[in-house]
Amino acid sequence: MNTRRDFLKRGAAAGLGMMMAPELVRAVVKEQNGVNAPKIGLKKDGVILFQGDSITDCGRNKENTVCNTFEQLGSGYALFTATQLLKTQAALRLKIYNRGVSGHKVFQLRDRWEAETLAFMPDVLSILIGVNDYWHTLTHGYKGTVEVYEDDLRALLAYTKEKLPAVQLVLCEPFALRGGAAIDEPRWFPMFDAYRQSLRKLSDEFKTVFVPFQSAFDEAVKLAPARYWSADGVHPDLPGRQLMADVWLEATGLK
Repeated sequence: MNTRRDFLKRGAAAGLGMMMAPELVRAVVKEQNGVNAPKIGLKKDGVILFQGDSITDCGRNKENTVCNTFEQLGSGYALFTATQLLKTQAALRLKIYNRGVSGHKVFQLRDRWEAETLAFMPDVLSILIGVNDYWHTLTHGYKGTVEVYEDDLRALLAYTKEKLPAVQLVLCEPFALRGGAAIDEPRWFPMFDAYRQSLRKLSDEFKTVFVPFQSAFDEAVKLAPARYWSADGVHPDLPGRQLMADVWLEATGLK
């Protein structure tokens, strides 16, 4: 039978975990990026665009093209990040868009790049892509490899810098949570790690901001189980979405 002392002890531990979460974010970003990592600069009427797959998409209304709206931003980390920026940077009147599409891999981003990225002429372009480039080799018969992933993403980044020389790039680390319902660990690891390493390599190559999502989740599961952050290990639930927003803001220097 639980005693009052046990109850109070659990409550104190939960409170400690909550206090540790912001410190966790700062520590992870500092460890992964160092103090001299690139940061993002914002300007008046600046455009921020989030691109990626279902983690970015997160149920957005694809018919809605109005910036800064719930319908257009979806219900994921892009929304959580946008609401914070729109509050803290109100004087800049930022325009924030989400153009993630569920299920997409790098080559599918390229297929829609002109209309759904370049046409927005973003000042800041954030990309989270890679989990489907591996996952779909297990579940959808996709024949891509980590070499294809890296080559396709390198070409896309080079093309983007050619067309938008002043764009500030943010590359987000693809991630998977061990213990999630969709993560059969022996099939995912260490193979999936190679995709993460390729992304980091490209971030260094193009001198982008790097957002260490995998590292953050690896630390977060020490506070609460994987399925607290993401039931399937791929698509974050509410606390996971907020954690992603916090890591993004910390890594870009906009927190």
